[in-house]
Amino acid sequence: MTTEVLLGNLIEYHTENPGGDELALCEFLCRELRARGADEVTITQVPRAKGSEVGAYVFARFGSPQLLINVHIDTVPANTGWTQDPWIPSITADKVIGLGAADTKGAIAAILTVLETIVPHNVGLLFSGDEEHGTSCIRAFLTTARAQGIERALVCEPTNRYVGVRHRGVSGYHANFQGQGGHSSNADCMPKPITILARLAVELDDLGQRYVSHGPDDMKGICMNVAVLEGGVSFNVVPDAATLTWSIRPPHGFDQDTFDQEIKVAIENINPAITLTRQLHNPPFSTIHLAPFEQMLESHIQGFVPLQFWTEAAILSDAGINAVVIGPGNIAQAHGADEWVSRDDLKWAVTLFTHIFKDTLQ
Repeated sequence: MTTEVLLGNLIEYHTENPGGDELALCEFLCRELRARGADEVTITQVPRAKGSEVGAYVFARFGSPQLLINVHIDTVPANTGWTQDPWIPSITADKVIGLGAADTKGAIAAILTVLETIVPHNVGLLFSGDEEHGTSCIRAFLTTARAQGIERALVCEPTNRYVGVRHRGVSGYHANFQGQGGHSSNADCMPKPITILARLAVELDDLGQRYVSHGPDDMKGICMNVAVLEGGVSFNVVPDAATLTWSIRPPHGFDQDTFDQEIKVAIENINPAITLTRQLHNPPFSTIHLAPFEQMLESHIQGFVPLQFWTEAAILSDAGINAVVIGPGNIAQAHGADEWVSRDDLKWAVTLFTHIFKDTLQ
């Protein structure tokens, strides 16, 4: 079976997140990995952080893993504008089209292709769900005994044949204000939640501007994004509550404690009754030690670069595992209509993983 056909089989599994079935794809991958000589293959179901959905991951062990190769199996929901069914793959002369082709089922197909002829030594393969929505699967894996002994990791994302060695984190926040609400004829005499949080919104934007020159040369600023202010119902009603949503994308080395204190001071100055909740906190990423990857990847890559998107390499690095990001495809094709990966990139990925797996046998 060719890499392109394997990829087509993977695309046909609905693993959109939320709403997809990660377990079904894990069961397929489990059979494929066992047939390719893994010493152990396990499937683990992982409850989502929110709601009733359950994610899943499959882990294959070849020997006693020191190197982990991680690829996420979930995709975003299909965007608008597709000219074909997102889950029915098209294989053309130069590309494979389908949801997840680039992000990141192409990497899985390349790995399975190489495993047909090479059984690596001391390698773990983690094909994990919930990357696009909550990171519950990789966090659950890291709490298990199977994660012990892993020193290095390749996290597969579409990097256009480059290797990602650092990227921003991402944190999301909600601020809430609860008033009593009522008729707008009494608006002068009661707290106005939207106005109170609007003041906070302006202060947050100003705070983001103060950070514009902070950080490393290729990743300055924190990308403060004041995104949503919700609460009103009608022009003649003072709402009883409002919610402000914002996010930041800080670089590696960001002083989170100082920033949190600045937010606290801003809230105290505007209205101490504002309550703050951090809904999401994914840390920045920087490769711990580059030299082992320079030796491993040799001439198979275009170079080492910072990335503009977040990956689960940050979670592995936070756990003390030395990681980089690499994989077939281009992030420009991810999350859009008619997502695709070039057949040349799939061939490159097969060559790359062939080199890596052979290297583990020496």
